[in-house]
Amino acid sequence: MTSELVVDVQPNEITIAVLEDKKLVELQQESQDGSFAVGNIYLGKVKKLMPALNAAFVNVGHKKDAFLHYLDLGVEFNSILNFQKLVEEKKKIPQLQKMKLQPEIDKEGSISDILKVGQEILVQIAKEPISTKGPRLTAEISFAGRFMVLIPFIDRVSVSQKIKSREERARLRQLIQSIKPKNFGVIIRTNAEGKRVADLDAELKVLVKRWEDNIGKIQKVKAPSLIFEETGRTVALLRDIFNPSFEQIHVNNRDVSKQIAEYVSIIAPDRKNIVKDYTGALPILDNFGITKQVKSLFGKTVTFKNGAYLIIEHTEALHVIDVNSGNRNKSKLGQEDSAFEVNVAAAEEIARQLRLRDMGGIIVIDFIDMGKSDHRNKLLAKMQELMAHDRAKHNILPLSKFGLMQITRQRVRPEMEVTTSEVCPTCFGKGKIKSSILFTDTLEGKIDYLVNSLKVKKFSLHIHPYVAAFVQKGFFSLKYKWKKKYNVGMQIIPDQKLGFLQYVFYDREGNEIDLKEEMEMK
Repeated sequence: MTSELVVDVQPNEITIAVLEDKKLVELQQESQDGSFAVGNIYLGKVKKLMPALNAAFVNVGHKKDAFLHYLDLGVEFNSILNFQKLVEEKKKIPQLQKMKLQPEIDKEGSISDILKVGQEILVQIAKEPISTKGPRLTAEISFAGRFMVLIPFIDRVSVSQKIKSREERARLRQLIQSIKPKNFGVIIRTNAEGKRVADLDAELKVLVKRWEDNIGKIQKVKAPSLIFEETGRTVALLRDIFNPSFEQIHVNNRDVSKQIAEYVSIIAPDRKNIVKDYTGALPILDNFGITKQVKSLFGKTVTFKNGAYLIIEHTEALHVIDVNSGNRNKSKLGQEDSAFEVNVAAAEEIARQLRLRDMGGIIVIDFIDMGKSDHRNKLLAKMQELMAHDRAKHNILPLSKFGLMQITRQRVRPEMEVTTSEVCPTCFGKGKIKSSILFTDTLEGKIDYLVNSLKVKKFSLHIHPYVAAFVQKGFFSLKYKWKKKYNVGMQIIPDQKLGFLQYVFYDREGNEIDLKEEMEMK
């Protein structure tokens, strides 16, 4: 599998697309003036205590006060408060390595025993503002790198559970213990597996310096104020997903390209030449086929294999995905085997959609009913396998007796929402229709079904005059290509009574051909 990163920089927005074997698997859009990104550190002011929730609302400068739960204070919160007090009182910043850590707070304590209204505290964004909610905070400050996460005030080392080798886990833990400063904790990430001590030591020094360079700002600012701003979204995403399979990183902005190239030269000097400046005439997303994929993947209905499709609904509480068999030809397989085949294909597309849309919270999937327990178990194993590379934390439950699969997936950033509608050229903007960018693909799919499934060799296609003109434009028109590809006798008939995206097929006797989808298996 090969991966490519495409970065589209516009005046008001940056779009980052990840392609795996030319297929869009991740899409991130970030406003250029966006703030409150995950990882940002603020000096905030406690605005309100909520003893019933055992939480506090903290002003960090957002229009909605941020939420901080007692359990997110961290057991070393007393040490953080003591350090913050020393920084504010002294001109010289104290060295954390030489300090004595304070006793841990009670894990079952009350927020009102620790905080008071008006108090200034150091906090970090754990989740970006979503919908009407403000940011979610944590007081456990951390600095993320490619190989590790540095956590001040915690003197321990832990290793990612995704590193399975016991010997490698022990090697990494012992190695980090020997080089890390006192009173700094480290979480060793999966990317550190097999890395040399020089690589790990270099990143550890960078992260410690990042802490030392920013913590002194507490003396100069008043709450609410930004203390540390996380790396830009482009570099942050690259930091998490960069791997040897990356072949190209395409950027249409010279400044952002230089920033990415500098980062790549640090983490992988031998791969710095993969960063390419895009200077083509076409928009960069169109050039790499991303726009078309976005239009087809972000609607309410998503088609995948052999005419099957998903219906994706979003509510305030959860996401619901319905799997439908569509117009698949089921003559070769029985109902049970056919249902299993559709469900496995649906699982592949669902895993892609969760990652692509960054769907979080509770996801309920209504798969096509299967009677065999073996098929149900295989479907669960397949979904677990497909989501094994998903960087978001998730949990998958077996199918219930109603055929429903429940998934919880970490919600950190707002879910991706892309509008897939456009102004209708028939009603001149009085209504909206599904995006027409893929309409000719739909027509070709219907022709394929007519020829290969219904064995119809001669027919006429009635479509809107605008569409007819487009289909027949040029010597090697779409009509010409379809006739050659499917070896059919076909007439294109402009029909003004049809809407822009309407079509009707007629056989050689002039009878309308019924293309209604076969009855679903559910």
